[in-house]
Amino acid sequence: MAFWSGKKFLRVAALTVGAVALAVILFFGLRASLFPRPYRETAGDDPLVYAVMKAESGFSESAKSSAGAVGLMQLLPSTAEFICRRNGLKFEPDRLTEGEYNVRLGRLYLAYLSDRFGETETALAAYNAGEGVVSKWLKDAAISPDGKKLAAIPYPETADFVKKVIKFRNFYKFLYH
Repeated sequence: MAFWSGKKFLRVAALTVGAVALAVILFFGLRASLFPRPYRETAGDDPLVYAVMKAESGFSESAKSSAGAVGLMQLLPSTAEFICRRNGLKFEPDRLTEGEYNVRLGRLYLAYLSDRFGETETALAAYNAGEGVVSKWLKDAAISPDGKKLAAIPYPETADFVKKVIKFRNFYKFLYH
């Protein structure tokens, strides 16, 4: 008698289905502890904010780039100052490496860029390359045929950043929504 016949097959199939079901239950039951959402009070439930934090700093408050961007969301002090002025907030440069403060300003900056450019990928390109650079790209028909969306991103680092953030955003959407 073959192994895959009769009662033995049914037992193996039942054990396999049970193991998969248990894995799914454990994953979804433990996902909050396996993948915590730091600074949730400030970041809210926006998967894009978490994706930017992950891509920019790997959730490290002390991260600092060679360009001088700091904190979880890798803000340049000049960008943080601009966002504070724009939103009537007091600019406190010494607090840029504090998680809550950095995420608050980073979230405001993302919202500003999203409003300005109206398209997530374009806003993310501006977050990485600078809004002035992206504004120039949008005026170039070879880069943006419609002047609103980028058909191509000339900076490889920025193109990689946008892809990475979109990938992380989709992961956080799946995980938490």
